[in-house]
Amino acid sequence: MAPRSDAVENRARILEAARDIVSSAEAIGDVRLNEIAKAAGVGQGTLYRHFPTRESLLLEVYRRDVDDMCDEAETLTRALPPAEALSRWLQRVEQYAWVKQGVFAAVEAAMRTDAVEHGHRRITQAVDLLLTAGRAAGTVREDIDARDVILLIGYLSLLTPAERGERADRLRSVILDGLRPPRDIPPSGVH
Repeated sequence: MAPRSDAVENRARILEAARDIVSSAEAIGDVRLNEIAKAAGVGQGTLYRHFPTRESLLLEVYRRDVDDMCDEAETLTRALPPAEALSRWLQRVEQYAWVKQGVFAAVEAAMRTDAVEHGHRRITQAVDLLLTAGRAAGTVREDIDARDVILLIGYLSLLTPAERGERADRLRSVILDGLRPPRDIPPSGVH
């Protein structure tokens, strides 16, 4: 039996409110379920019917954010030139990293494994899509793979809230410059 439309809407509002609150909180300990319920316009009972534990809600926020971010790679690849699509997607990855920091701080290690596997698989697929489009357009080096990019964007998990603006922009620019094919650069060892 399919869930009632109001239940589906309530769940969506809860997840959206939770994502907004988690991504703007200074610390995950600052996030209160009653605050999420109020922001979503539902009672605490409704919140707990959908998400019986704080961890289950935070994990679903994480999964949904990974899925949305990875789906966006395909949309950007269709709509923009490959270099711009990659740049915009890296900006989206920054938002994801901030949510991820908060969620993982609150979720036990046993629950974290499933979320990490899901996220890693989806992110690898999204990066592969963006790199393939960039290579076809000649804007991404041939010797770069998804794992390289994932390791490079790991810096996002190290940024403090105060560094999320200018420093994140600068680091993203360095990564994008490094992914471009070398132009007029002699092969290694030739000077």
